[in-house]
Amino acid sequence: MLLGMVSLLIMTFFLPRGLTRISQPESCGEGCSRYDIVVIGSEIQGVLLAKEAQNLGRSVLILDPREKPGGELIQGQMLFLDEPMNKERKSLVQGELKALFDGYNKGKIRDLHEFQAYYDKLIQDITLKSGITISGVEEDAAGKGHRMKSLTYKDRDRKTYKVEAGYWVENTDFNALTGRLKHKRRIPGMETIEKSHKPDYMGATYMLNFKNVDWKKLSKEVLKHYPLSNVRKVFGPNTYVDWNFAVGFSNVMAQYVPAEKLVRLRGLNMANQGDGKVIINALIMYNVDPSSDASVKEAMRKGEAEAPRILEYLRSRLPGFEQAELNGFPSYLYIRDFNRFETDYVLKYEDVMGGRMFWDNVSIGAYPVDLQGTVHIPHGIGFGVPDAYGIPLRSFELKEYDNVLVVGKNIGADIKAYGSSRIMANNALAAQTIGIILGYEADRKRLKELTPEDFKRIHQYLKRRHHIDVEHI
Repeated sequence: MLLGMVSLLIMTFFLPRGLTRISQPESCGEGCSRYDIVVIGSEIQGVLLAKEAQNLGRSVLILDPREKPGGELIQGQMLFLDEPMNKERKSLVQGELKALFDGYNKGKIRDLHEFQAYYDKLIQDITLKSGITISGVEEDAAGKGHRMKSLTYKDRDRKTYKVEAGYWVENTDFNALTGRLKHKRRIPGMETIEKSHKPDYMGATYMLNFKNVDWKKLSKEVLKHYPLSNVRKVFGPNTYVDWNFAVGFSNVMAQYVPAEKLVRLRGLNMANQGDGKVIINALIMYNVDPSSDASVKEAMRKGEAEAPRILEYLRSRLPGFEQAELNGFPSYLYIRDFNRFETDYVLKYEDVMGGRMFWDNVSIGAYPVDLQGTVHIPHGIGFGVPDAYGIPLRSFELKEYDNVLVVGKNIGADIKAYGSSRIMANNALAAQTIGIILGYEADRKRLKELTPEDFKRIHQYLKRRHHIDVEHI
């Protein structure tokens, strides 16, 4: 017995990071495996769901169509953490992400290697396969609705595999799973703001990395122009610099003329990563279709071609950038918007702005209603700053399906509500909470059978065992 336990520990220790199995899945026939939960995509939200469910005894598999895990956070290098706060400026970050935000705000998690280390700890005990290609899905009727039964995919070895699951989770930024399902309806997007009929999406971002930046000089030069009214006159509205972050400079950036079409350099969002390293969220790419490899590849080409030109521009126009150099390139885009499909409850703008709480809350969110630009609205548009509001489980349960969940930016929300609910902290807490519920409740009821009385018990459990409160502001 002891020898067996030692052997198991040794095997677990030496398996590749991110590929350790806690328990073997059940077999559903030759060439087929069955898990309690299969997550498609490795965005951090689905990873949090998988981690919590596995910790509570569920068998979990992550299948990632991308070549490497990490999604928006790691491959897209979206290393800016938007923090939801209520009207008293109290942070609403809870759960696992609180450690990430604490490290970020203290400057301990800022560069890609530090984010990678955090992400690696999350996935280290989860079975994860990257670089898979989905071949097909099989569906069954389930009462008045539908149920996803199985998925076939090709792994890197070019062999075909089949997997069954009790629950399926869409966790990509290009609807890799839900786009294949038969019975779904797209939630209208930016075209409703533009008053057009053709589907449209917010611009994506190609993140810019620099080194040898003199952040101290940047800060000093901006301070020279105080008071704030004069700073805004010189550099542009909302320009601000402290020792960690800098935003604005739209007056300076507006004079930049891109070499590529469907590209714009907007006002800068800059993070000081330390040791002269700076990452900037500012290069907007329009008309990117994340479900098209060719569209993404072309946007990446444009971004890499534009980056050296932007470097030269910043060297001549922005204090502290005189000696700056490029510091590498992201391997993917930061995708804000893509096809999302109807859920059992589609969160509404009125819910967000009215601070509505739901009986099946799985998160409490807050953040300005911020819709990034499109070709037709190049500068984007805002629709107000809400106080705290609830996000229900039903906004993550795909309509018509008994066992398909959507997480992260797949959230069911109308386009204005999406402008706030899309940020990671809001929907990552929801994903973690759903993972806990799947582990805690799955032996009793299906998720769609849960009642207000059940959620009274669930909310108490979340507070008592996980220190997560999604009932109150």
